[in-house]
Amino acid sequence: MQFKDYYGILGVEPNAGEAEIKSAYRRLARKYHPDVSKEADAEEKFKAVNEAYEALRDPQKRTAYDQLRSRGYRPGDDVQPPGAGGGGFHGAPGDFDFDEIFAGDGRGGGGFSDFFEEMFGRGRGGRPGGRQQQAGPTRARFSVPLEAVYRGDSVRIGLNGKSLDVRIPKGIRPGQMIRLGGQGGQGGDLLLEIEYAAHPDFEVDGRNILYVLPVMPWQAALGAVMSVPTLGGAVELKIPAGSDAGKKLRLRGRGLPGQVPGDQIVEVEILAPVPQNAAQKAAYEGLRESFG
Repeated sequence: MQFKDYYGILGVEPNAGEAEIKSAYRRLARKYHPDVSKEADAEEKFKAVNEAYEALRDPQKRTAYDQLRSRGYRPGDDVQPPGAGGGGFHGAPGDFDFDEIFAGDGRGGGGFSDFFEEMFGRGRGGRPGGRQQQAGPTRARFSVPLEAVYRGDSVRIGLNGKSLDVRIPKGIRPGQMIRLGGQGGQGGDLLLEIEYAAHPDFEVDGRNILYVLPVMPWQAALGAVMSVPTLGGAVELKIPAGSDAGKKLRLRGRGLPGQVPGDQIVEVEILAPVPQNAAQKAAYEGLRESFG
């Protein structure tokens, strides 16, 4: 099992703050998303970026990872798994317990490296001095793609050497539980506590979905009809003439399902393209003269 440099994958320093890590993730996730990237290894890079963000966005996971990293491991170095004697993972300070952490890959569950699964997805009850497993329910956090929450998909997960198909109820909320009978430790039930996986395009506010739409200056000034991604597929949205940066437009019913479905809130972000030739530079100069 080889050590992963999650900071290097995201291109940030180890002391980077939460906002910087999130910004790096969003930029790289858009760049390598398999649906838009034309690079041959885009899907593998996308998975690596998503795995790195899943490890660093959670303070407990990041603490555990930093503790291991402080031992001087470099990318590709062999790391002993738990119980291998002397070099394995020992967990973070406090009450944090690795076998209560589980995450999906942001596109449908599973798909993380052995390194990530050993740190965050497998129990350590059999290690000398570790916690002894009980026959009662086993709890785990389950990171679910927003698309699965929107559609009510079944998601395949890997946990402790098993593959399980989990049906995700439409509109399930973070903190709610899914119980899988007999799938926990020693035949007990498995309780999956839901959290939403990070998404390269969308943020969540209650049941509303937030999306930032890049718009060219002439589109904002003159108005335009633009294609906007939603969890249910792309739709056309009319940008009113004279739209300012930060203007918010609402796509009703395009948020997460519920008794009262959420909306998608689209925020206008005006881009200023860099002139690439003399004609484009002259166009900017003409604007400057026209608008004083």
